[in-house]
Amino acid sequence: MVAQAQAIDAPNGSQNGAKPRLLALWLFVVAAMVVLIVAVGGITRLTESGLSITQWQPVSGALPPLTEAQWQAEFAKYQATPEYRFEAGPAGMDLADFKFIFFWEWFHRLIGRLIGLAFALPLAWFWVKGAIPKGYKPRLIALLALGGLQGTFGWFMVRSGLSGQMTDVSHFWLSIHLLTAFFTLGGLVWTARDLLALDADRTARPARLTVLAFTALAILFVQLLFGAWVAGLNAGFASDTWPLMQGRFIPEVNWDRGAFWLLTHDPFLIHWVHRWWAWIAVAALIVMARAIKKTGDRPSSIYIHSAFGVQILLGIATVWTGVALWLAVAHQVVGALLVAATAWGAHRLGQNHR
Repeated sequence: MVAQAQAIDAPNGSQNGAKPRLLALWLFVVAAMVVLIVAVGGITRLTESGLSITQWQPVSGALPPLTEAQWQAEFAKYQATPEYRFEAGPAGMDLADFKFIFFWEWFHRLIGRLIGLAFALPLAWFWVKGAIPKGYKPRLIALLALGGLQGTFGWFMVRSGLSGQMTDVSHFWLSIHLLTAFFTLGGLVWTARDLLALDADRTARPARLTVLAFTALAILFVQLLFGAWVAGLNAGFASDTWPLMQGRFIPEVNWDRGAFWLLTHDPFLIHWVHRWWAWIAVAALIVMARAIKKTGDRPSSIYIHSAFGVQILLGIATVWTGVALWLAVAHQVVGALLVAATAWGAHRLGQNHR
C-alpha cells in the first residue's frame, strides 16, 4: 500500500505503466526525421521545385501521377503558374525536367506525412497503454499540433508563389515554415531529455529555460531567420566573395525605402546581416557552452562548438562556390543539428535550475 501511494503521489506521476525511456527514443527518431525533411526541403528550394505541385491534397496527394495522362495534367497546371511563364525561358521545360522537380516537392511532402504518422500513431498507442508519464500529455499534443501547423504553413508558403506575378514563394512564409520546423526539433529534443531524466530518477522534474540559454537561443533565432530570408530571396547569390561583398565591407544599398524595408527585403543587406550576425551567435553559443562545461557536461559543450564551427565553414564555402547545391544543403542541415545541439545544452543548464 505504501509503495502504491508513493507511485501515485510522485511529482511527475511516474505510474507503473509509464515508459519514459521508450518515449524518449521515439521522440529522438522523430527528431531525426525532422532533420531529414529539413535536408529535403533545402534541396527542394535550391532546385526551384517547390511550386511544381500546385494543389494541397493531404490524402490523395500521397501518390504521384501514375499514368502519362496524369503527368500531362500535372505539367499543365505547373505551366499555368507565374514561375513557369516568366522563368522557363524560350526553350521551356520538357516533361522529364518537370518530373525531376515534381519528385523533390512530392518527396518533401511525403516525408512530412510520414513524420505525422510516426508521431500520431505511437502517441495514440502510448496513450491507450498508459505509458505516458503524468504531465507530458499536453506537451506531446502541442508537438503534434506544431507538426500540423508545419504542414499548413508549408501550403501557405507554396500558395504565396502561385498568385499574382510571384515567381518564388514569399520569403516570409518560407521563414515561418523553416523556423517552425526548427522550433519543433528543439521541442522534441528538450522533451526527450526530460523523459530520459525522468527514467533515471522518477522524482525528476522538467528542466527550466535559463536566462543564459534563452538569450543564446534568441540570438540564434535571429541568425536562422535571416538565413531563411537569404534562401527565400536567393540572396546567397548576392556575393561570391568573403569576407568582402562587392569589394566592400558593407555592400552598397539604396536607403530610399528606409532601413526596415532594406532589412526585410534587400538581398544584399540581408546577406550581409546573415554573414556577420553569425559571429554574434557564435559568441553567445561559446558563453553558453562554457557554462555547460562548468556543470561537468563536456560532451554537450563539444557538440555545440562542433556544430557552429562546421556551420561557419559551410557558410563561407557556400558563398565562395556561388551556392553549390550540396554545400548549401549541408549548411541548412548543420543548422538543424546546431538547433538540436543548442536545445540539448540548454536543457542541461536548465536541469541545474529546477
